[in-house]
Amino acid sequence: MKTDVQIAQEAEMKKLIDIAKELNLTEDDLDLYGKYKAKLKLDNISQNKENSKLILVTSINPTPAGEGKTTVTIGLSMALNKLGKKSIAALREPSLGPSFGIKGGAAGGGYSQVVPMEDINMHFTGDFHAITSAHNLISAMLDNHIHHGNKLGIDTRNIVWKRVLDMNDRALRNIVIGLGGKTNGVPREDGFDITVASEIMAILCLSNSLKDFKDRVANILIAYDYDKNPIYVRDIKAEGAVTLLMKDAIYPNLVQTLENTPAIIHGGPFANIAHGCNSIMATKTAMSLSEYTVTEAGFGADLGAEKFFNIKCRKGELKPDCVVVVATIRALKHHGSCPKEKLNEENLEALEKGFENLKRHILNVKKFKLPVVVAINRFTSDTDKEIELLEKLVANLDTKVVMCDVWAKGSLGGIDLAKEVISTIDKNTSNFTPLYDENLSIKEKIDILVKEIYGGNKAVYSKKAEKKILELERLNLDKMPICMAKTQYSFSDDPSLIAAPVDFDINIKDLRVSAGAGFIVIITGNIMTMPGLPKVPAANNIDILDNGEIIGLF
Repeated sequence: MKTDVQIAQEAEMKKLIDIAKELNLTEDDLDLYGKYKAKLKLDNISQNKENSKLILVTSINPTPAGEGKTTVTIGLSMALNKLGKKSIAALREPSLGPSFGIKGGAAGGGYSQVVPMEDINMHFTGDFHAITSAHNLISAMLDNHIHHGNKLGIDTRNIVWKRVLDMNDRALRNIVIGLGGKTNGVPREDGFDITVASEIMAILCLSNSLKDFKDRVANILIAYDYDKNPIYVRDIKAEGAVTLLMKDAIYPNLVQTLENTPAIIHGGPFANIAHGCNSIMATKTAMSLSEYTVTEAGFGADLGAEKFFNIKCRKGELKPDCVVVVATIRALKHHGSCPKEKLNEENLEALEKGFENLKRHILNVKKFKLPVVVAINRFTSDTDKEIELLEKLVANLDTKVVMCDVWAKGSLGGIDLAKEVISTIDKNTSNFTPLYDENLSIKEKIDILVKEIYGGNKAVYSKKAEKKILELERLNLDKMPICMAKTQYSFSDDPSLIAAPVDFDINIKDLRVSAGAGFIVIITGNIMTMPGLPKVPAANNIDILDNGEIIGLF
């Protein structure tokens, strides 16, 4: 069996200028990075999205058995094109951290990938490097201001702006800087987050223009003075230089799938520690150039989809037309407490028990007044009885389920799914509505998510969290959407509570305000904003041979 990277290396890619021509774009609309990658010059491209349908692909809570959400996103877009529809996939960019860690890349899999896969999973067009540099420029200017007299009276014990790196490196979570004498700055505690958790990343993905980006950067809260007044990026006059560093990264990237369907890839915030969606500019550009835009949101629908609806759609004035919830029978059996080594065996009892996870996600999406289609990634181990049972369980929710195999068959494995999505959109008018009013109090917004999305009892606040809420209310920074930082493996904040747990509380440990991005991060459980590498990282198996062939990427 060929690996993902082998399949990608055998792809017959078109020159990107030919892909662009199919979208009625010219070479003047592109900033080419070789033959197969380009930046889209948005100044030359209409942002009229009224005639395009927006499809969100989300999933159940992820499991070791695998779900294949990105693979389905790409396969569905290719299948729509196979049916004669003009479709574009709008995706996030992969982070180097998980690519070298445990999760692997994020360019799809099998015969449903975006290419050039190696480039996309590595440095791509340098967007993440630009974000890292822009973020750390703010850090450097902040510490430089303190070193040269601290005119703003910044309290070095109350600096909330960390540094970032696009790598899993646990040793950098908590550090001390400024050691070595007076010429090396002022000693203080600091730390690193991974780049995808940077507020610069969030701002990139929620901005509508370069000017909007600069305005948002200026509003980033980075510290407090000795009188507990907030210090913003504008106070250290860093927004102009930061925006300059981002002048190219702010534009979406155009590539193609294995079947030469256009794909726009831009931005990549994690969904468990950030808002988990590609950029508004990428999505709007895809919609302006296509009949159907197929996009995704990270991890399960309790994280990525919820934030897509309540944060991204609100900020970008987007109105989705259909939601595809991805699952596998193997993953549902895992949620039904089936041992990993027995997932390939027929187990109707575990499937029915694990279905409760999928059921809650379906019902949650419908709370946003959106139609749902369930896509089941088919495995050879799936039995007829299991498929029949799952179809019956989904039908009881007045929802259609479609088996698909885009991993093995590409677009041909997604034709039935594409037809069902088209039919669902044609039969239903989107009445999309966010779940809460952003002007509610912080606790009211959290309470809605805990009860309506997670199925929990209530939120329990630490003293630190209570203090932060009062602080944000004092500063009038509480009337924004909230971004829950929560484990992806469970509806709860305990990753061991799989399926659809009940009778639990969500523990709120801390809050961070992303005033520039325009949301409040709510930290639950043991969420690490700088992950570590596993005992045997994927990097151990990644290599480049003497002939230039890349191996080990997945």
